[in-house]
Amino acid sequence: MGQGSSQPSGLQSCLNAVCNGRADCVAYPDTFLYQVNWVDRYNLAIPVEPIAVTRPQNAQDVSGFVKCAAQNNVKVQAKSGGHSYANYGVGGENGALAIDLRNMQDFKMDTNTWQATIGPGHKLDDLDTKLHDNGKRAISHGTCPSVGLGGHATIGGLGPSSRMWGSCLDHVLEVEVVTADGTIQRANKDQNSDLFFAIKGAGASFGIVTEFVMRTQPEPGSVVSYTYSLTFSKARDLAPVFKQWQDLVSDPNLDRRFSTEFIMHELGVLISATFFGTQEEYDATGIPKKIPAGSVSVVIDDWMAILAKDAEHAALWLSEASTPFTARSLAFKQDEMLTEETITNLMNYIDGADRGTLIWFLIFDSTGGAISDVATDATAYAHRDKIMFCQGYGIGIPVLQQSTKDFVSGIVTHIQNATADTLMTYPGYVDPLIQDPQSSYWGSNLQRLGGIKAKWDPNDLFHNPQSVRPNTAASPGPVQTGTLGSGATRRIKKWSLW
Repeated sequence: MGQGSSQPSGLQSCLNAVCNGRADCVAYPDTFLYQVNWVDRYNLAIPVEPIAVTRPQNAQDVSGFVKCAAQNNVKVQAKSGGHSYANYGVGGENGALAIDLRNMQDFKMDTNTWQATIGPGHKLDDLDTKLHDNGKRAISHGTCPSVGLGGHATIGGLGPSSRMWGSCLDHVLEVEVVTADGTIQRANKDQNSDLFFAIKGAGASFGIVTEFVMRTQPEPGSVVSYTYSLTFSKARDLAPVFKQWQDLVSDPNLDRRFSTEFIMHELGVLISATFFGTQEEYDATGIPKKIPAGSVSVVIDDWMAILAKDAEHAALWLSEASTPFTARSLAFKQDEMLTEETITNLMNYIDGADRGTLIWFLIFDSTGGAISDVATDATAYAHRDKIMFCQGYGIGIPVLQQSTKDFVSGIVTHIQNATADTLMTYPGYVDPLIQDPQSSYWGSNLQRLGGIKAKWDPNDLFHNPQSVRPNTAASPGPVQTGTLGSGATRRIKKWSLW
């Protein structure tokens, strides 16, 4: 029943009381255009219906909504960008409470310390504008402009400047966070340090960040932007090109000012790269002689212009519009890079596979550099030793075909079968089909995270199908049932949707 129902459920009565009559504060499944205007799923191939969607204005609202959920035995997930590949930002399961942070966009810059206090509802492009307007400052983050800071800065946040400055979460110095009992906490390296450790890499499992305090850098000066595209008749023709690119990103002495992507698609391949410096400095690194097709570059002297270019480039592969798609991902250490035989087998597989769509992408991107300077056990983010990520996507038009799912999964299988160890992956590139997501996402930090979860969220209130579980729980078990209205109960799926 909606907010105006004559017989609201206990949860609805509680949420309505927090909203106190404010419009656009809460919606329920019977709200007009609920799925379109409120749930706003990113991946249309995975249907999810939250028990309600709330839009808080401040930390006190978030606290109230969390208390309502806890009192009514309903799971909670926050959403700030809408770009979770598996819709985990809207709970990931039917019957969860989604807390949409889009209205929390406070911003303040301390011009003495150049630390910024930032609300989690900022989209990355809006944040860049505010950083630029307040002292021409910058932070490291990804290239998709519509991603929300709240999820990005609590799971990793990787982009072209990350090899130089570290990940987005490496900029976080302190957070204000609402924990499972509804308390508004401060967490940093000295205060609630265990919670701070968990927030920096596994935030969705531990609370809802309502404010970030982040270090910033001066905007870079000159930036060399490189793009090279190649058409091909057979994917196997790309094997030596990919090998050359992989050799470049495997170099342990690769200049940290340099970042690059290798993107395969139906019609060819695109290699893009960014170097933070002048053309002369770029030439001096020797990279132009090593990158496939040689030096094809342009110098951009405007930081905001390079961000716009990156955003335009990202939009070519992953539209901001909601679509039905499948996504798989892998992460690689130095000793896990693809051999020539694996590359050849992978390209032959792509040539022969029934792809089921003309819109598919296989994206490899470089990582490491400054990210690797931080110890693996310093934050929940467990991929400090990785130097390359892989993401495979298949988009359904108008619907996602099983052959497309099988094609993208086959890419992962061909790579996994050629390695001695099971490859991990970055939780920011959500892989909904992965067999052991918690271990794959958090690796050696998982046991510690489970203990922190048992302390701060023993009842697993902050939950999605792949979130950290409390160590005290024998098994994930079914999610609790939430009531939708007077006497009406919606059955909630078990934690594994796949």
